[in-house]
Amino acid sequence: MVDNQKPMVQYEEHEDGAVAVITLDRPEARNAQNKQMTYELNDAFTRAAFTDSVKCIVLAANGPHFSAGHDLNGPGEYEAPPVWVGGSAMRGGAEGLMAFEEEMYLQMCRRWHDIPKPTIAAVQGNVIAGGLMLMWVCDIIIAADDASFRDMTVEFGVNGVEWFNHPWEFGIRKAKELLFTGDAIDANEAHRLGMVNQVVATEELKDYTMAMAQRISKKPSFSLKLAKMAVNQTLDAQGFMISQQQAFGLQHVGHAHSRAEYLRETGTDMFPGQDRSRKPFGESS
Repeated sequence: MVDNQKPMVQYEEHEDGAVAVITLDRPEARNAQNKQMTYELNDAFTRAAFTDSVKCIVLAANGPHFSAGHDLNGPGEYEAPPVWVGGSAMRGGAEGLMAFEEEMYLQMCRRWHDIPKPTIAAVQGNVIAGGLMLMWVCDIIIAADDASFRDMTVEFGVNGVEWFNHPWEFGIRKAKELLFTGDAIDANEAHRLGMVNQVVATEELKDYTMAMAQRISKKPSFSLKLAKMAVNQTLDAQGFMISQQQAFGLQHVGHAHSRAEYLRETGTDMFPGQDRSRKPFGESS
């Protein structure tokens, strides 16, 4: 349930329903992600996953930038049933924050990553920190030639964004360089590293992506599902899931350290009351 706010995610079906296009639609905030956007995005992915006619899903974004990451103004208010139950986000200390981020980031991304239909991200402009997570859950990434990619969260006291894909996307050495420096890379460098599949002119991004989605949608849906499972299971055999879970745990060591330092320096709690702007599921307003 949304508090009478403008939708932040658009959903459309094309090619006689064979291609679902999910569009981030908060260009005034450079598609920064808050709770409303995250849960609307989850609803859209779920709709596409359960629509029989949909064979391929495209994730796009309105405006000049794909996503500036998590909204630095905070998650905002949005009431929705939890997707994954990791405990109460209202508890104090590290417990509430960890439960909140497991729900909002790690488990949401894991769910989208495993949707049994091919997904294509069409990205342009800045893709920063949490924006990488939305792109990385997709099976194929098409980048406009003006795209750039950056994770500067080490500056904020943690080891990287919650869906920690960096070694898998960049390789070990480059992952360390990009995390340690916070530097951005452009679309051509991302293509050279294998993080994106194709680089196209910005004005061709939509048409190129839709053409690929249309080609994919001609394949049998069950075969597409099995092919995706086969590749994802290879990632899991290489330690993908457990590595991400461990990195998420390290991030919360970083959070706890930052919180302790903030308390020591200011005498106040960084997260007073541990209020995550959502009532426990089932509690009336």
